[in-house]
Amino acid sequence: MRILGIDPGFATIGFGLVEAERGQARMLTYGAITTSAGLPLSRRLYQIGTDMEDLIGRLKPEVISIEELFFNTNITTGIAVAHGRGVLLYAAEKCGVPLYEYTPSQVKLAVTGYGKAEKRQVMDMTRRLLKLEKVPRPDDAADALALALCHARSFTSRLPREGGVTETI
Repeated sequence: MRILGIDPGFATIGFGLVEAERGQARMLTYGAITTSAGLPLSRRLYQIGTDMEDLIGRLKPEVISIEELFFNTNITTGIAVAHGRGVLLYAAEKCGVPLYEYTPSQVKLAVTGYGKAEKRQVMDMTRRLLKLEKVPRPDDAADALALALCHARSFTSRLPREGGVTETI
């Protein structure tokens, strides 16, 4: 199964493609989509959408794993990320790729075995599980690979309901 992990953002959107089969996962590619700070909001969102559609068309994932939003202290940044995330959801739907959403705690639990693991622990376990020499950069790409791994380790316990919504069983 080809899983495209996406770490949503506004200035930087991380992506990581993993192939998972029989309990094993290997990294195929990773990177980031970036937008320029000087562009108007509408232009940045348009660029995110077209770049994501192009990426999906090139990489041909069977599923997409994306992080659910977590609002911390900076609500302004959270709103900008929410705009970008909405465009990413739209692109996945437009391209017809099934989408699965995971909370940060679910990703941490799936990758490290501990739902409150620190970011560096998740990054190091992602590196180890994918047998990489070093942690992928930028951090957004490493986070996206962790999202793909989360789905690879969790998808057997998830069944789709009508309307594309999923639930944990």
